[in-house]
Amino acid sequence: MLAKIIIVLFLVAIVIALFSGLFFLLHDSSDSKRLVNALTLRVALSIGLIAFLAIAYLLGWIHPHGVGR
Repeated sequence: MLAKIIIVLFLVAIVIALFSGLFFLLHDSSDSKRLVNALTLRVALSIGLIAFLAIAYLLGWIHPHGVGR
């Protein structure tokens, strides 16, 4: 159950970083680095989520359930 909560938190953080990047794109001046930082954070969170999913699968914390079989 803890793994599922961590996955949801990762996804929420990714969406927040994505929308903050959109906000900075629309409202910041062209010399601001906040857009780049927000999108870099989003990419880092996405890589972290993929790594967590791989580790959780290998350790047996999560299992595929075969939807549609």
